[in-house]
Amino acid sequence: MKRFLALILALCMVFALCACGSNDDKKPADDDNKDNEPTAITNPDEISDEMTSADGKYEIAFVTDVGQLKDKSFNQGTYDGVKLYAANNDKSYKYYQPANGDKATDDDRYDAMKAAVDNGAKVVVCAGFLQENALRKAALEFTDVSFVFIDGYPVAEEAGVDGSPIIPNIAGISFQEEQSGYLAGYAAVMEGYTKLGFCGGGGGDNPACCRFGYGFVQGVDAAAAEKGVKAEVNYSWMYGGSFSASPELQTMAAGWYSNGTEVIFACGGSMFASVSAAASAADAKVIGVDTDQSFESDTVITSATKGLASSVQWALAKFYDGSFSDLGGNGTALGAKDDAVGLPTATWSLSNWSVDDYNALLKDIKDGKVSIDADWNNLKSTYNVTVNVIE
Repeated sequence: MKRFLALILALCMVFALCACGSNDDKKPADDDNKDNEPTAITNPDEISDEMTSADGKYEIAFVTDVGQLKDKSFNQGTYDGVKLYAANNDKSYKYYQPANGDKATDDDRYDAMKAAVDNGAKVVVCAGFLQENALRKAALEFTDVSFVFIDGYPVAEEAGVDGSPIIPNIAGISFQEEQSGYLAGYAAVMEGYTKLGFCGGGGGDNPACCRFGYGFVQGVDAAAAEKGVKAEVNYSWMYGGSFSASPELQTMAAGWYSNGTEVIFACGGSMFASVSAAASAADAKVIGVDTDQSFESDTVITSATKGLASSVQWALAKFYDGSFSDLGGNGTALGAKDDAVGLPTATWSLSNWSVDDYNALLKDIKDGKVSIDADWNNLKSTYNVTVNVIE
């Protein structure tokens, strides 16, 4: 974790020095060299999604999860980290979309990983828990390649076999999404909303989305208790199995809004497009997920984010500095204490809950004063919040 924080702090120091240096006392010894100093690229949108390497080889690869590369959420946020690291360190990179889209099989995912290795990949970043079986096969076959498993965990050589050795060239990186979801639910109620919704991706089998959703309900519960109000949450995995936008999902969201729901947490990649379209038509609100989605729609009041791009850059840096063994064969869970989850306060549209109050709550989570349960099997209604599970 110290290295993760050090990476972020180092970047901040670079930017601060670039912005604040005085022309008088910070002048380079040789002014002719200052134009040759590299400038860190911080905006991934400035970097092409596709590049052409001189030798036709691409040493950093990204294998997408279900949904589209440019989903403005999970896939895109993860690939942003690949692009930023590669562009700032003069590395070649390429993304691979498994065949058959949302119907991709383990074989399709493995084929994408093999294509990456055949094209010269030294390190492969794979997004989504569905990659496990394909990763197991690829990592055991290509032992000289390192794999970064985002939203992942340690992978054993034999699935479901107690004592099976953990594969050392897979680094599992996960997030404490329950903390980010909690903050989003808490913020929504403190803003004044009491009729909320949660539309989750993965059909209820995606651990990250399950943690987001359960944390969201816990945050709603806590804020409702503090304010002395009652809240209600419509909670559903319908139409989210493929993480894609669909007319059916938009119709469901529109129905929720017409029946009084004020804000929906759209938790599942491109599902956001359907929910935000329904919100726009109803003059209602949305909470985004994974990345700051406020730029995609003026219906967004905030987003439950996690540090996808930062974590990928951190893991790639570990690979290139020769310390990948610190991560390989292990699971790393990043949360508030690592500045890896939270809400984007600079862009939120909340007016009844202050940034100072948010920072105070975030600090309490970091310090362990606020406990948030990660076991989504404990989801239930409470005295303060009624959960309507819609199947």
